[in-house]
Amino acid sequence: MSNKCVTNHVLLRNETYYFLKRVPYDLKDYYSVKRLCFSLKTKSYASALRITKSVLQRLEDYWLGIRLQKMDIPAIHLVKSDDGINDSSPVISDALDLYLRLKGKDKDKTFIRTANRNIEYIIKVIGNKPIKSYTSNEAGEFRDWLIEQGMSYSTVKRVFSSVRAIINLAINEFGLNILNPFSKVYLPSSHNVNVIRVIPSDDLSKIQSICKEEDDELRWIVALLSDSGMRLSEALGLTKEDINLNNSIPHIRLTPHPWRRLKTKSSERYIPLVKDSLWASLRILEHNNETNFAFPRYTSLKGCNANSASAALNKWLKSKLINDFVLHGFRHSFRDRLRAIECPLEIIDQLGGWSLRSIGQGYGKGYELSVLSKWMNQIWCNLLFHTINPGLN
Repeated sequence: MSNKCVTNHVLLRNETYYFLKRVPYDLKDYYSVKRLCFSLKTKSYASALRITKSVLQRLEDYWLGIRLQKMDIPAIHLVKSDDGINDSSPVISDALDLYLRLKGKDKDKTFIRTANRNIEYIIKVIGNKPIKSYTSNEAGEFRDWLIEQGMSYSTVKRVFSSVRAIINLAINEFGLNILNPFSKVYLPSSHNVNVIRVIPSDDLSKIQSICKEEDDELRWIVALLSDSGMRLSEALGLTKEDINLNNSIPHIRLTPHPWRRLKTKSSERYIPLVKDSLWASLRILEHNNETNFAFPRYTSLKGCNANSASAALNKWLKSKLINDFVLHGFRHSFRDRLRAIECPLEIIDQLGGWSLRSIGQGYGKGYELSVLSKWMNQIWCNLLFHTINPGLN
């Protein structure tokens, strides 16, 4: 294990930055260690410095509180708490509890899980503090952290929308005389945040080969996504009954389940299985005999843990490819591969479950499975051709 102190209070250990600070001598009785050392959970030096600055400020405030408690201050009981933050002031976790109690009664598990996750982000980055103590500067730090995690513009926007709603409700219900510090934070446009990169054919073939070599549940997920255009949550929520290999055209039927909703009405669809998605489906049905879930590691009757799966699989994907690709890049690649063979736009939208672009597209029941299968087979034949002839376009 290699350790390198890069600056005051910042330690680099195995490419990850850690916070490091000695416990003040007058407060040593409050700690079981002589120094504080914990991971900042980032590999970015700039991010580590920003987080360290915030941690130091919070520590100094906490230590000041301890020191004040130890002091014998005359008439301290007569001091009136004005705008200062006292122990009874609601913190962000109280705001979450209130929000779920008032607005989460008739909502599904996804609504509750999303609200919990977004407030967990807040607590992780800037702490579980009284609502009135948050500043617009800290809200900006939170925005920067979300972007550094590789979240898209739309995801960052959704997180902020959720956080704003939770805090606004708390401000009204608790009667707080403050402005929401998250309400006027600048959110970058889609042009200046991380763009999900399309995975080119040579990298796609490389990953698919590795999946067959490692041949386990996580690699089956990757292989299934690589040749189907499905969203991760759609794949994770599958049951073995959703996979039909006995039909003359092997396919998946995507339908809502109690443990996994679908994003839109257009998301309900049939997907012909070809190449690696077919291989992954065969492996799923051959194994996993103790449960009806296709991916029991991440799915149960309680729901799908797409966040955990995404983190694990994106980490693995980045370890195998030089470029900074993520799982959702398979879905972007899928659309590009269909465009490359001049597939009609209506069929592209139907295969990927993208929202219909015109009223006319909503009429009728859509294309037959045989038509969809023809185009699906054509895209992997096209991939094979370019893999054999990499210099040709």
